[in-house]
Amino acid sequence: MDSTTLLLSRWQFGLTTVFHWLFVPLTLGLGWFVAYMQTRYYQTRDETYRKMAKFWGKLYLINFAVGVVTGIVQEFQFGMNWSGYSRFVGDIFGAPLAIEALLAFFMESTFLGVWIFGEGRVPEKVHLASIWLAALGSNLSAIWILIANGWMQHPVGYVINEVTGRAEMTDFFAVIGNPKAWIFIWHTLADGFAMASFIIMGISAWHLLRKQYVDVYKRSFQMAALVGTIASVLVFLGGHTMGQYMYESQPMKFAAIEAHWETSAPADFSILTIGDLSGKREVWSIRFPAVLSFLACNNFSCEVKGVNELQAEYEAKYGPGDYIPLMVVTYWTFRIMMTIGFIMIAVAAWALYETLRKPDFENAKWFKWLPFWAISLPYLANISGWVLTEMGRQPWIVYGLLKVQDAVSPNLTPLELWISLIGYTAIYGTLAVVMFGLMKKYATAGPDLAMHESVDVAPAFAGADD
Repeated sequence: MDSTTLLLSRWQFGLTTVFHWLFVPLTLGLGWFVAYMQTRYYQTRDETYRKMAKFWGKLYLINFAVGVVTGIVQEFQFGMNWSGYSRFVGDIFGAPLAIEALLAFFMESTFLGVWIFGEGRVPEKVHLASIWLAALGSNLSAIWILIANGWMQHPVGYVINEVTGRAEMTDFFAVIGNPKAWIFIWHTLADGFAMASFIIMGISAWHLLRKQYVDVYKRSFQMAALVGTIASVLVFLGGHTMGQYMYESQPMKFAAIEAHWETSAPADFSILTIGDLSGKREVWSIRFPAVLSFLACNNFSCEVKGVNELQAEYEAKYGPGDYIPLMVVTYWTFRIMMTIGFIMIAVAAWALYETLRKPDFENAKWFKWLPFWAISLPYLANISGWVLTEMGRQPWIVYGLLKVQDAVSPNLTPLELWISLIGYTAIYGTLAVVMFGLMKKYATAGPDLAMHESVDVAPAFAGADD
């Protein structure tokens, strides 16, 4: 495989994946908020809850629409740019993707349509159920995708056909019960709630600073502060569990994240490590004694294998080659993600504390900093986390079975890739501008614009008895 073709293929898939992932967590979490707000409106007939459901529902719809468009491109790339991968794992990888498309995607799309256009046209309980089912469909869609990705990280339930050289599924339930996948699912679904909570807090804070629609945004902020605190802690716990499973199933990735070169027991945790320009050699570091051992296996004395020993083991097992991920990426993306995660826990907990302590919490001096940081932090954490997850697996596309260089379509040329890469960048850049413009328009306009664009059926429901 030509190195330019491989590099451009990786850049193209990385670009489209990261851009698509910007929309996924918000869709996963925000749908549940909208469903709860809609439920509270039907329970109480409090018009404030209806405004909340309409406002946050509008942002949910915009995010969902752009996410769908960008997600479709991902599936086409498996056949166009990565035919070697598709041939090798199509029997396994295709199953969860097919279920996701035929079940979860159609479920969320159909019921979302009922919620958008059905108010006043379908029974109230059907309209309410539709938004809950749409939110459930979004999360089921993510679950099936993560099951597929979990198999790439930790292959189970398969055999290699000696005649065709392809991986073939032997145990469907082993694939869907893959522990790696379910730790991913825990981490990702909690991240969705955290993302939605911080977006709600940030936009609500912007309006509260301007004394606009105070009742709507105070309730939204308080709700998001509570959910955001719980979700941020769950994200942290999921990440810690993922790290311990990584120590067992992907030891090279674990060692590369910590710039842990030599096998040791106990193993030190790197506070700061400076490497050379290759990204694969330590120049200077500050370390906490024995902490890495505790993070790996909950005691301060266990052995953690180093990158050098693992490289030698992998060469003996898989043949000559470089099996060390680019450590400057794995090391720093982990620390960016981890640092932002701790900040998010602190911010959400502080916001919750202030909402419980002060009825006029929006007048606090710290509140003016919240809109920008509450919106920015989860996006930075998500990008860092996804780059870490995928780059830490290198050089494997299916861990221990198929290398990235063997997965690229053999007939691709650098010219074709340059054309498609530039094209995708231009299209996605345009989508980003449109997305930002629409989100800003509706986020700053407040609930009136969202209410104006929906059917005013509140009077018809007043006192309705279903």
